[in-house]
Amino acid sequence: MTEDIPAPAEAGTEAVYVYAVCRAEEPPDLTGPVGLTGDNPLRPLAVGPALMAVVQTVRAADFTDEAWQARLADEPELERYARAHHEVVCAVASRLPTVPLPLATLYHDEQRARAALGRESRRFNAALERTANHSEWGVKVYVTGAPAREAAEAAEAAPRRPAAGAGRAYLDRKRSLRDRRERHRTDALRIADAVDADVSALATASRRLPPHGGRIPDERRTQVLNATYLVAEERSAELARLARNLRERTGAQVELSGPWVPYSFVGEV
Repeated sequence: MTEDIPAPAEAGTEAVYVYAVCRAEEPPDLTGPVGLTGDNPLRPLAVGPALMAVVQTVRAADFTDEAWQARLADEPELERYARAHHEVVCAVASRLPTVPLPLATLYHDEQRARAALGRESRRFNAALERTANHSEWGVKVYVTGAPAREAAEAAEAAPRRPAAGAGRAYLDRKRSLRDRRERHRTDALRIADAVDADVSALATASRRLPPHGGRIPDERRTQVLNATYLVAEERSAELARLARNLRERTGAQVELSGPWVPYSFVGEV
């Protein structure tokens, strides 16, 4: 989506902030969240046949490049904006098929917003068709392991004093530890592929992301799968059972999170 951010913005200039596009024959119920500002209510904006955007009038000066650069450096303020945006998207998605738009999608006025969003109506309809009655679920897989233990074993394997054959024995132990680490890595990747294959078979679509560490360092486990799946709502209980079965079958820590609004699957059509 091409953003139409006013810059520079004069004092008092207003802009139209867009949260999402939903499928609705009539204006949707927008009671509940207040959005980014309490000064103006959320309102629907027709952008095509049976397509409504959820918008709000905001101060254009709050969304200039300079304002956003300052906001990016202010984590609590940025989080406040992101949460307010997400709350609106979730409220609408709980009632209607919805395509969430990125944070800070702005237009100078309603006419430009309607025209720009209307040009994307085919993409919106395809995304709505694909994600209707679906939710996004995250799956992370961790294997316990061995970095800390292997480091200790490697230290114990080092020769403490010269002795006949000590050098060769030390090299043999180092080689053995290296081989064990490689087997551990191969087994971990095999588990990740197996989990991904089973969940993908249940899901409508999937995205596999680069693994990353947890927020709290944990040397006893390693993340080997970080993926997100588009799953039909009627299969959510089946997904939970599959996750339990995968934990028992693989011995890995399989973490399931969701359901979420399918942010990851609306931009691929």
